[in-house]
Order: sequence, then C-alpha cells, then structure tokens
Amino acid sequence: MSNFKLTIEYDGTAYHGWQRQKNDRTVQGEIERALATMTRRPIVLTGSGRTDAGVHALGQTANFHCQTTLSPETFRKGLNAILDEDIVVRGCETVPDAFHARFDAVGKVYRYHILNRPLPDAVGRQYHWHIRALLDMAAMGEAAAALPGTHDFKAFEGTGSPRSHTVRTVSRAEFTTEKAGCPTFWIEADGFLRYMVRNIVGTLVEVGRGKISPEGFGEILRSRDRSRAGATAPARGLFLVRVLYPD
Repeated sequence: MSNFKLTIEYDGTAYHGWQRQKNDRTVQGEIERALATMTRRPIVLTGSGRTDAGVHALGQTANFHCQTTLSPETFRKGLNAILDEDIVVRGCETVPDAFHARFDAVGKVYRYHILNRPLPDAVGRQYHWHIRALLDMAAMGEAAAALPGTHDFKAFEGTGSPRSHTVRTVSRAEFTTEKAGCPTFWIEADGFLRYMVRNIVGTLVEVGRGKISPEGFGEILRSRDRSRAGATAPARGLFLVRVLYPD
C-alpha cells in the first residue's frame, strides 16, 4: 500500500467547490472518478481543505492510499489525460504512509485579484473582482497591516459556519501591484475560517471606498462581530496559491 501526494491546479468556475457532493460536480469528485478509472477500484482522496464554489487553486494538495504497481509519474500523466482541461495535476509523489494532506498542513497562502478601473475585462473576467470606482490603496494597505499576528478572526468568519475556535495566526497580509489598476491581496496564515479571506477583502474594499477607516478596520477585527464587517467578496477573484508543510 502506497501513499501518493498530488499537487493540483484548477479553475473553479465550473465546479461547486473542492469537496465531493452527491449531486454536484466538484474537483475532488472528478479526480476520484479519474483515479477509479485508472485503478479500477474506489479511491478516497483527502484534500488539504475545502475551496468554495468558484474559487481557484494553483497549488491545492491531496493524498490517497492505493495498492498498485503504477508509478507517481504514471498517475500524473494518466490523470491529466482523463481529467478535463480545467483541472491539472502538477505533481504526484509517494510520501510516508502517515502523511495527511489536511492534518499535516501548517499553513496556506491565498491571493485575491481585483481589477480597479472603469472598464471591465471581457477575457479573464472570471479571475478577478471588477470595481469601477477608484480605491484608496494606501488606506487599504494601512488597514491590512492590522492582520499579521495572532488574532481572533470571528468578525471575518462566514455566517453559520462556527468553528471550535476562531483564533488564527497570520504571517503575511499585503497588497502588491504588478500592473496599474490590478492590485493583488496576499495573505498567509496557519489556517483559515470559512469565507475568511473573502470577508477580509470585502471589508478592505470598504476601506478603499472611504466607508471604513483603517483604524475602523482594526476595531472590526477586535470586535469579533461579523455584522460590522463588509460584504463577502466574490469567489472568482480568490486563488489558493500554496499549502505549506513542515518540510
């Protein structure tokens, strides 16, 4: 019995998220079906965590156990031959039997893309949030500076998705701009609550619009009150960039 680790890129536009669902098309479900085709047996794929409907990934990770003579490279090539073009297995490797894609993860990196200009894009519109009014990026950057550190992120947790605890440690939260009008928000943490990144971005945009001050953003974080934060940013701008492991 071998344990295989997959590194996966996908365009989440056509999927109801990562996690397998009975009646909806999901990324996990598609890969499990492809694995079953290759091995002729049911395979359970364990992901590092969920991504919601419409969210994309550049470096999602997952693992599965299988008794097989197939090599990791054979799995990688075979899966990419079977899967639709919006899912690509970037890597496949054998890992120790105890490796668990979710429980062994020590952090994740996300990025969120915004297009900030009057005209939208026709091509690529499914990969960013288009905002016509000019945003105050300096104020948004100042507000984002309140995020690094260990905090209770209850104010940015999705409604109706309570966790046993809502404390997370953020090691990076900043905006970068490679092209005018295209700011990207980066955030790295040891874990994320449901909708946490999208709720943070939605609130930062309210700062950029002048509706919340940078100091007010910090107050919202400390309040633990979801009703004080901004609306949830659209899923289409969010990318899971990388899952971090101890090695």
